Amino acid sequence: MKTEIVKLDEERRLAFGWASVSSGADGALLVDTQGDVLDERTLEDAAIEYVIHSRQAGVMHQKTGVAKLVSSLVFTEDIQKALGISLGKVAWFVGFRVTDDQVWKRIKSGELRAFSIHGRAVRKDF
Repeated sequence: MKTEIVKLDEERRLAFGWASVSSGADGALLVDTQGDVLDERTLEDAAIEYVIHSRQAGVMHQKTGVAKLVSSLVFTEDIQKALGISLGKVAWFVGFRVTDDQVWKRIKSGELRAFSIHGRAVRKDF
C-alpha cells in the first residue's frame, strides 16, 4: 500500500497524503519496507503522540524542521463508520506546509513523492 503524496497546493506550499497504512481492504495488517507492522491502535497512538509532541517534518529521516503539520486524521474503522465512508484501509492522512525551499522544489519535481514515519518503538515478535 503506497504512502504517496496525493495532493499539492502550490500557492500555499501544502502537501497532503498517507503517512502510514496499517491494514488493507481485507483487514490484514500490512508489512512496511522495514518489515514492521502497525496495528490500528498502535498507529493511532503514534499519530496522537506526534501531534502532541512534534508536528515537525524532516526529510529522509535526517534534516528536521522542513515542514509543519497542518492536518492529521487516522482513519480507523470506527472513524470511517462514523463518517459513513469506507476507504478499504486503516491509514493516517496528513498535510504539511513545507517551509524549506529546497525540499519544496524536490516535492514539486516528484523527487520526494511519499511520506515516511520515523520514530522509536519496542519491537515485538508475534
